[in-house]
Amino acid sequence: MELRSQVLLWELLLLQSSAVLLSSVPSGPAPAASSVVSESTVSWAAGALAVLRCQSPRMVWTQDRLHDRQRVVHWDLSGGPGGGPARRLVDMYSAGEQRVYEPRDRGRLLLPLSAFHDGNFSLLIRAVEEADEGLYTCNLHHHYCHLYETLAIRLQVTDNPRAAGAHWDGEKEVLVVERGAPALLTCVNRAHVWTDRHLEEAQQVVHWDRQPPGVPHDRADRLLDLYASGERRAYAPPFLRDRVAVGADAFARGDFSLRIEPLEPADEGTYSCHLHHHYCGLHERRIFHLTVTEPVAEPPPRDSPGNGSSHSGAPGPDPTLVRGRSVINVIVPEGRAHFFQQLGYVLATLLLFILLFIAVILATRQRRRGGYEYSDKKSGKPKGKDVNMAEFAVATGDQALYRSEDIQLDYKNNILKERAELAHSPLPAKYIDLDKEFRKEYCK
Repeated sequence: MELRSQVLLWELLLLQSSAVLLSSVPSGPAPAASSVVSESTVSWAAGALAVLRCQSPRMVWTQDRLHDRQRVVHWDLSGGPGGGPARRLVDMYSAGEQRVYEPRDRGRLLLPLSAFHDGNFSLLIRAVEEADEGLYTCNLHHHYCHLYETLAIRLQVTDNPRAAGAHWDGEKEVLVVERGAPALLTCVNRAHVWTDRHLEEAQQVVHWDRQPPGVPHDRADRLLDLYASGERRAYAPPFLRDRVAVGADAFARGDFSLRIEPLEPADEGTYSCHLHHHYCGLHERRIFHLTVTEPVAEPPPRDSPGNGSSHSGAPGPDPTLVRGRSVINVIVPEGRAHFFQQLGYVLATLLLFILLFIAVILATRQRRRGGYEYSDKKSGKPKGKDVNMAEFAVATGDQALYRSEDIQLDYKNNILKERAELAHSPLPAKYIDLDKEFRKEYCK
């Protein structure tokens, strides 16, 4: 009964001393002001895609699928009477599971089950023994927020009841306990990060600000607000609202990079990415000074090989070159055989055109010379008689000079013959019978 009353007394004293905190770095919420972790100047051409990188693995939000095992407290003992390395005494996860490592300590070492609700992680030793002396450390680990805090207490065992008590040696608390009496090693931390369980999602927020040239930081315009719950709010001006975006899975990958496409000259200014994890005490700010340059003029298209044309200037960049790959274009020079082949095509075409032109001329001349003449082979009739124009007495003035030669004519009938004679002689020849005239003279 006396031991139980002492334990109840120690627990009452613990509740009254709730203001005792860890002597390590405080883990409460950080000040509202964000710390600048990076500041850079970036430049992009107008019309291009601008990406302002803002990434932090500490902002990755994941649901607790391990029954809230992301927070753990454990007590270690080192520097005991027997010496040796530190050994684990007891640990407990935020889900309430408690584990004692040594069989002799089961039932002797106790941790309050409500430690992660009220922030009381003190260790109670029911009956102190000589082997319990040493340096005790209370270790708090938050794997989600990457927080690690520790508190050291030295325990001394004495047989003199008057020597029992506690004092500060300048670095840690020293607790002197009478042998067989209960000892309470105080470790209290009531920061919300160790006591709140369901506030991670509501306390994570990311927002982007924009400062036009000449505008101070405290008058920056808000562009976007992103919450781990999935809520998004856009405040950008109309000319910029539809061209800025952040990935939908930003909190799953910890990538809150801002994309601006297409970039315009009016987008110049200072952009800042604010990361706030109120639950873990994270407040960071990344600053980007954005400048917009003139778009790069595209080089003229290169002529395809084999058409006999080339550029006198230097060739432009190869569009087939892709970042991360090495592509080499090899152009094989054309040989003489290809030149003679092209020349042969031209000469053959020219020769064919000349032959066609000659054939047309010959056909035209043949048609003009045909007239009413017929070849002997086609008609099959014997040739006509030769007509000697000397048999006709014609006055010299009635006949042209070029009619003196003999003309051989062949006609199908007399009508054609007469027509031909009329056509060849401008005046009809006068027929004179010399014998008849002679007889007339002789009879007189």
